[in-house]
Amino acid sequence: MAKETALRCSMCGRDKKEAKILIAGINGHICDNCINQAFNLIKEEAMGEQKQQLQQALNLLKPAAIKEKLDEYVIGQDDAKKVLAVAVYNHFKRISHTQKNIKDEVEIDKSNLILVGETGTGKTLLARTIATMLNVPFCIADATVLTEAGYVGEDVESILTRLLQAADYDVAAAEKGIVFIDELDKIARKSDNPSITRDVSGEGVQQAMLKLLEGTIVNVPPQGGRKHPDAKMIAVNTKNILFICGGAFDGIEKKIAQRLNTQAVGYASSVNDEEFDKGNLLQYVSPQDLKSFGLIPELIGRLPVLTYLKPLDRSALRQILTDPKNALIKQYKQLFKMEGTKLDIDDDVLNLIVDKALEFKLGARGLRGLCEAIMTDIMYSLPSEDKPVKQFTVTMDYALDKLKKAKLSQLKVA
Repeated sequence: MAKETALRCSMCGRDKKEAKILIAGINGHICDNCINQAFNLIKEEAMGEQKQQLQQALNLLKPAAIKEKLDEYVIGQDDAKKVLAVAVYNHFKRISHTQKNIKDEVEIDKSNLILVGETGTGKTLLARTIATMLNVPFCIADATVLTEAGYVGEDVESILTRLLQAADYDVAAAEKGIVFIDELDKIARKSDNPSITRDVSGEGVQQAMLKLLEGTIVNVPPQGGRKHPDAKMIAVNTKNILFICGGAFDGIEKKIAQRLNTQAVGYASSVNDEEFDKGNLLQYVSPQDLKSFGLIPELIGRLPVLTYLKPLDRSALRQILTDPKNALIKQYKQLFKMEGTKLDIDDDVLNLIVDKALEFKLGARGLRGLCEAIMTDIMYSLPSEDKPVKQFTVTMDYALDKLKKAKLSQLKVA
């Protein structure tokens, strides 16, 4: 009777008795030791590539270069752009520093930041523009849907689910990502006094966010939604995730005015009125004002970098219409070009749109609504024309007629 051939690892020749596991393939076997060595080699190679990518990002994305890129899409807001550019650049440096694993060097903490500005001033646009130029996972989450655990709505952990999705469920990549949390002011405490009952979409959410912002290991449901006892969780360490928060904080100017001993509205004035620019009180915003608005001190402490976005004046709105790469007028001209029509708009019409947008106090978002009111009729009829219209000019009379039909003249600002 023939003697059985001993099974051996095809890679290292180790006998089956010497290996913990011997996995059979089509034409051979491989032991657990060779598998571990191969895994470590692949991991080192991947870490080296990631480190090289980060170094390339550092070489390309200097703070001045980041701001220059933002300037192409966002008009004005130089102070906010500089703060954001430095925060993102330092985030790359921090990740690169962490991967070196040098024990004796100083450990660099992250600096989460918060953007305060009126609606339509460019907070979300800044975040979206940053996302297009980064080599790290980036996601935008909305704080309005978050509620305290156990109530209808989404848990705070769902923010990280979006980040995981942006990273194609690569946990290591997600742990070096950036999260923009929009509408942070919507989870402000509903009263000045700490709640003795549950504030399920206000103070409760802020408390749940504390460990998330500071850095901890969070069990994240991979598909979002509510957690279930039998659901498989993904452990994500938030220590190296940069959080950028934004909010309109409507009414915070009154809090700032009270602190500065002035009045935001009215004729009464204090002795020191000349020292402050009442037209832009947001530039004086401080953590104390955020606390007065309804953010708990623990949350403010975890967002150490505070900056503001200026209200858009007439000049800025006029530039927004025509200057950026994705300017509104450029978008409409492209839409008409796809129909074979060259669109021209008189300068008087552009000035009219800006004046109306200022009247409605909706910032840059108000511009699109006005443009739609003027353009809807022609965009409706143009595709149905028997003969192609080679050129169409929006005149002042045409614009006034369309705005009148849209009843926009009846709108009054409260």
